[in-house]
Amino acid sequence: MEDVTDAAFRFIIARHGKPDVMFTEFTSADGLVSEGRPRVARDLAYDESERPIVAQLFTSQPEHMKQAAQIAQDMGFDGVDINMGCPDKAIEKQGCGASLIKNHALATELIDAAKEGAPRLPISIKTRIGYNKNELEPWLTTLLKTKPAAVTLHLRTRKEMSDVPAHWDAASDAVSLRDKLNSDSLIIGNGDIASRAEAQQKAGETGVDGVMIGRGIYGNPWFFNQKKQHVSSAERLSALIEHARLFEKLAPHKNFSVMKKHFKAYVNGWAGAKELRMELMECENADEVTKIIQRHLPGN
Repeated sequence: MEDVTDAAFRFIIARHGKPDVMFTEFTSADGLVSEGRPRVARDLAYDESERPIVAQLFTSQPEHMKQAAQIAQDMGFDGVDINMGCPDKAIEKQGCGASLIKNHALATELIDAAKEGAPRLPISIKTRIGYNKNELEPWLTTLLKTKPAAVTLHLRTRKEMSDVPAHWDAASDAVSLRDKLNSDSLIIGNGDIASRAEAQQKAGETGVDGVMIGRGIYGNPWFFNQKKQHVSSAERLSALIEHARLFEKLAPHKNFSVMKKHFKAYVNGWAGAKELRMELMECENADEVTKIIQRHLPGN
């Protein structure tokens, strides 16, 4: 969720439909403890309205994880989440992300280091059910032995990326394994959830303690709002204007082109949406986005 669940989008979500807990976009622990810390730390900016808010970190260096976790604790975060599931090749070349599924010893060291660096915070893990194949039992057993607060499972292997349906049957297996091991860790399921109702259904069917939403919230900050059953095109466009302005305010270190990945998510499902998106893709700042959208709002 890098460059998606940034400070601007999380602020929008907190305003329109706050979930039980929010996670930052994943952030390099290596960068956070380097001379570039001031810039990297900007990706961890958050608003009090987002609480509880968890800092998601990645690294293959236990000492860096320890230091970064301490920084997250000092910044007032409510938890630290270690990414052990990202399939990006550049991340894996660093020994991070999904590559840790193949290195149980290092994964354990990283969790222990985070606990040492942030002893007052719950430490959780975001990962997958395997690398090239489903290897849930040995992998999850290793993770649970470290007694994390929670393990979030993207219910696909690294090889599968997001190209196949999520294996929600594996969520039931994870819960059974957790119970067999008498672990107190929460099991969180993730993958292909399109609505809050579907999330509740999956939780009921599998016994997971919670459901993490990723792509399902793109362009839909009302996802967790139980009172908002229908969102009009005008409301989506108004939210996009709000989002663009917050992006400029809260993420001035990022290129505005990052915002463009949200345009398709917000602007779809009605006549003329495609043409509007094409216009928006030419925008270079929030003012231009505002002017174009205002011409398309009802009554204008």
